[in-house]
Amino acid sequence: MVRADRFGLRGRNFYAHDRNPPYWRTIDGAVDELWVRASVGARLQAVDKRLADAGLRLYLFDAWRPRAVQTYFHDVWMPQELRARNPGMDEDAIRAETGRYWAAPTVDANSPAPHSTGGAVDLTVVWEDGEPLHMGGLFDDPTAISHTDRLERAYDDTGSYSMEEARASRRLIYWVMTEAGFANHPDEWWHYSWGDQMWAKLTGAPAAHYGPAEPPA
Repeated sequence: MVRADRFGLRGRNFYAHDRNPPYWRTIDGAVDELWVRASVGARLQAVDKRLADAGLRLYLFDAWRPRAVQTYFHDVWMPQELRARNPGMDEDAIRAETGRYWAAPTVDANSPAPHSTGGAVDLTVVWEDGEPLHMGGLFDDPTAISHTDRLERAYDDTGSYSMEEARASRRLIYWVMTEAGFANHPDEWWHYSWGDQMWAKLTGAPAAHYGPAEPPA
């Protein structure tokens, strides 16, 4: 794997500092560096250069993710949040909803969590000066507002300038990423991958290219 900044990509690990709503704290086990597979970095670099023609850039929130971070969110944070917000929710429903947004941590090479492969990235689009485009919701909001097509449907906010702006931003990031060969997690407007199992399933590729990985020592 290679550090994302080697490809000229901007970003900061969302979990390695405390200005990261809705958590507002550094997550144990998070790393400062953003690591990606070389082929993923090259594809992201091409997208970044394409956006630069319009005065825009990619900005990465997360890439390769340590197992400790995945375990915390899957086993602790998300179930606790669901129980607190939905006291009547049964454990089967909690497990299903947790799995919708947080892949189970695993060492199984046949079913790795996407971020453990170095093939998955969480990102947004910013202006050249770093100001982010409005996407209509927080990064890592584990609710329906984060579904990629959420703003394509009719709701009470139809016609609002805020939602029209966010819808245009989500369309932009979706098309520049998918045209570069990435696959989008349909429940997360920010999650794209190339070469992992989710990518293979969503694109119809015969097999994934990547299994679990570790950054170089």
